Amino acid sequence: MSRSNRERTEATKQALIDAARILFVRDGYAETATPDIVQTAGVTRGALYHHFEDKKALFRAVVEQEAEAVVRAIEERSSPSGSAYDRLLAGAAAYFDAMAVAGRTRLLLLDGPAVLGVQAIGAIDGEYAEASLREGLAEFLAEAGGSDALLPQLTTLLSAAFDRAALAIEAGGSRRDYEQAVGTLIAGLGGDHLLR
Repeated sequence: MSRSNRERTEATKQALIDAARILFVRDGYAETATPDIVQTAGVTRGALYHHFEDKKALFRAVVEQEAEAVVRAIEERSSPSGSAYDRLLAGAAAYFDAMAVAGRTRLLLLDGPAVLGVQAIGAIDGEYAEASLREGLAEFLAEAGGSDALLPQLTTLLSAAFDRAALAIEAGGSRRDYEQAVGTLIAGLGGDHLLR
């Protein structure tokens, strides 16, 4: 395949993902029809099924792109300086910024689990944002002199807390209060009773 064909193929695929994102956010997964996606993308129905098995596969591609964007936003804000605790707080702030992008909480936290299933969305999260959180949490526990024996479980629980906070913030909750609460949760993981 020539470079120009490859570029056209990628452009078509991205046009489908972009169009689907707009419609999934606006109308929801169930109410979005594939003819509307191809019309919005300006491509043929055949192009859709050339790149994606079905609407669900296209939705998964949208979700994965959103999850990757969240991780990029966190990595762009991460700094190797400061304590592990400070880096975790900076990561939390970056996460809340990334989740403030219109439609992202719906795609990743509401429709994602409903359409793809909890296990599939958990695997996507594990590959993206949760992986970054696990790394930061491991550094924090090591810096605090603690054991990482429960690192997978602590990561899952803290990730769920971040997600619930993002939903609450989108619903009008005070971001400042949720950031303080996340800081309190993280600091609590450094307590002697959890580190033995």
